Amino acid sequence: MIEIAEFLPPDPTPLWKLAKQAGVDWAVGGLPGEDLLQGDEAPWDLAPLSRMKARYEQGGFQLAVIEARPPLNKAKRGLPGRDEEIATVCALLENMGKLGVPVWCYEWMADFNWQRTNLRTPSRGGSVVTSFDVDDVSKEPTEFGSIDEAALWTNLGYFLDRVLPVAERAGVKLAMHPDDPPLSPIRGVARIMRSVENFRRLIEMRPSPMNGVTLCQGNFTLMTDQLPDVIRSFADKIFFVHFRDVKGTPERFEETWHDAGKTDMLACMRAYREIGFDGVLRPDHVPTVEGDTNDNAGYSSFGRLYALGYIRGLRQAVYAQ
Repeated sequence: MIEIAEFLPPDPTPLWKLAKQAGVDWAVGGLPGEDLLQGDEAPWDLAPLSRMKARYEQGGFQLAVIEARPPLNKAKRGLPGRDEEIATVCALLENMGKLGVPVWCYEWMADFNWQRTNLRTPSRGGSVVTSFDVDDVSKEPTEFGSIDEAALWTNLGYFLDRVLPVAERAGVKLAMHPDDPPLSPIRGVARIMRSVENFRRLIEMRPSPMNGVTLCQGNFTLMTDQLPDVIRSFADKIFFVHFRDVKGTPERFEETWHDAGKTDMLACMRAYREIGFDGVLRPDHVPTVEGDTNDNAGYSSFGRLYALGYIRGLRQAVYAQ
């Protein structure tokens, strides 16, 4: 059965209690913060990762996914120093394997991560959501200059050749997150994980039981109008799920409440059951609602409670059948 998780920072916060009160037993974590590091330890070393895992367990959670990366921009761009960056990933994977943390969520967005152009777009009942309009994106190039898709594919192949054997030995699955938004280029920087076809290429270019997908529905539903069919087509290559929704196009879209987007969320949940997905699924990018803060737009605590309840209801309905 699908397990519902929540992204919880390594430092306990009130969200930990809210998630537990909402029935969540699984954590998606980051990397250890300064308070978990001793001496010259790095966040991907075994000792701080062990302390972080123990902290989640003390809070009543099992750590299912690490959704954070050591610095990787040199690897993405093929710059000097990339081998040192890749070595940190190999160390992380080896130590995750020793601790029994089965999934690492990563991405291949050079220079910058997910992009939004408005963090306070009005939504239902006075709530606010994040949104994107390509016309409002800066036209200034990044400090590293442009890079094309061919170079990103080449550099991704170089990366996978080095990390997949380590992942296979460690028993840790690599779950590629899509580009957000799935649009290329942005500020002269190409993006390659932006289509269903490109995700098939990823899987086929380096066949491995550890080479798979983070099915982030908010991005995939901007790539296809047949998301449940796409879920079925990837089947056992889906290692991790971000359960969220949007409305619009890759060029102009906004996040939505989980029950108000363009996607048939019930059909998606049925598709996960049909393929036998037994990993973790977490809500992502929720509205900010009355009484909460928008300081971390898309991740307000109260909005997550609504999402968790909605997802639990869908799961109960699907598995009751």
